[in-house]
Amino acid sequence: MGDFPLLVATDLDGTIVRRDGAISERTVAAFARVEAAGARFVLVTGRPPRVMRGIAAMFGHVGTAICANGALAYDMETGSVATRHLIPAPVVASAALALRAAVPGIGIAVEYPDGFAADELFQAVNPDVNRTMARPDDAALFSRPASKLLGRHNGYACDDLLALAWPAIGGLVSVTHSNSKGLIEASALGVSKASVVAELAADFGIAREAVLAFGDMPNDLPLLSWAGTSCAVANAHPDVLAAATHVIGSVDDDGVAEYLERVYP
Repeated sequence: MGDFPLLVATDLDGTIVRRDGAISERTVAAFARVEAAGARFVLVTGRPPRVMRGIAAMFGHVGTAICANGALAYDMETGSVATRHLIPAPVVASAALALRAAVPGIGIAVEYPDGFAADELFQAVNPDVNRTMARPDDAALFSRPASKLLGRHNGYACDDLLALAWPAIGGLVSVTHSNSKGLIEASALGVSKASVVAELAADFGIAREAVLAFGDMPNDLPLLSWAGTSCAVANAHPDVLAAATHVIGSVDDDGVAEYLERVYP
C-alpha cells in the first residue's frame, strides 16, 4: 500500500455538497479513487439520517455515514440506522431548560434516532416542516434519549448564540453550530465528529496520523484538530480556515476532489 492516508473523513454540506444541494460526479469519482487505493472513507455530518437518502444514491448506496455529529450511523446500502451516542433523556431536559434561561425566546427542537419534535417557539427554515412538525409538551419532548438538541433564535448570529449557550450548557452536552441561521446544536457530552472518527480508526487499526479530514464549519473543528492532516475548503468559517493544515479550493470548485486526485493519483 502506498504512502497516503488510510482513512478519509469528510463533512457534507458546504464541503462536498454544493450550494445547489448536489455532489459533483468528479467528487464521487475522487472518493472512488480512495477506495481503489485500498483506503477507507466515511461521511461525517450533522444531518439526521432521514435526509441522507439522496446522498446515498449519489454514492451508489455504498458505505457508511456518521450522522448527527456522531450520534448515529447510517448504512447507505440498506438505509438502516444504528445508535452510537445519544443524549440521555434527563440531560436533554436539563440542557433545554438551561438554554431557555440563558437565551430568553429561544426555540427548542429534539432530534431522535427515528424523528424529531419541537416546542412552540422553534421555527425550522422550511415552512412546510413548521406546519407538520410535532409539538408536544415538555414532558413528552424531553422524555426520550436524543441524537441532537437544537436551539434556534433568529435574533442572533450563530457565533453569538453559541457564545451565550456554551457557559450555560457546555458542562451538560457538546454544543456547536454549523452556520444555519440562528441555530446551535448539541450532542452527548464528549461526542463529536472527532470522537467517532477516532473510534472508527481504532476499529480499523488506523493511527490518527494516517487520517485525512475535510470540513467547513465549527462542528468540524474537533475532527480537523484531531486528524493527522486536515483541509478547510476556501468557503469555510474563519475559525476553520485558521485551524486546518491546508486550505483548498471551495466547495463549488470541487476543492476536495482536486485535493484527493493529487493524494490518490
